[in-house]
Amino acid sequence: MSIKSDRWIRQMSEEQGMIEPFVERQMRGAQGAPVISYGVSSYGYDVRCADEFKVFTNIHSATVDPKHFDEKSFVDIKSDVCIIPPNSFALARTVEYFRIPRNVLTICLGKSTYARCGIIVNVTPLEPEWEGHVTLEFSNTTTLPAKIYANEGVAQMLFFESDEVCEVSYRDRGGKYQGQRGVTLPRA
Repeated sequence: MSIKSDRWIRQMSEEQGMIEPFVERQMRGAQGAPVISYGVSSYGYDVRCADEFKVFTNIHSATVDPKHFDEKSFVDIKSDVCIIPPNSFALARTVEYFRIPRNVLTICLGKSTYARCGIIVNVTPLEPEWEGHVTLEFSNTTTLPAKIYANEGVAQMLFFESDEVCEVSYRDRGGKYQGQRGVTLPRA
């Protein structure tokens, strides 16, 4: 298994639509207008967060249960920024839609800009032949409100290509999050 470079990421996105929309170089803000970088990096792709957020709230005193998740535990926000309450979390989605090749596993890591502020990005691996918008989870580990910016970089995807194709892909087994669009809540 090997990690893939910027050249491979460009080729797969151009020829097979692996990432759409695709930004072929790392974008940074102009002087005076800071932007958290996104697009292709040396060995990965920095994804952007869309402007759709679900912020966790416990006004109904619900129990967090992944088998029976109560949608009322979230407040929907559509905005260029999202404020996450102290010691809470929010869900969002990537701007980019992914189509992972059958011989590739994709791992997501948070960007250091957010990590240095106590904001942790959590995403499970993107399995072979999974496709969709990636649902992102932002945990605010601080005792202060935290801000997330839409349409800017929030996490980096790393692509690992295997020297052999898997026997059963995410698509083959009919994975429950296949083809997801928008912010997707837990499904039992």
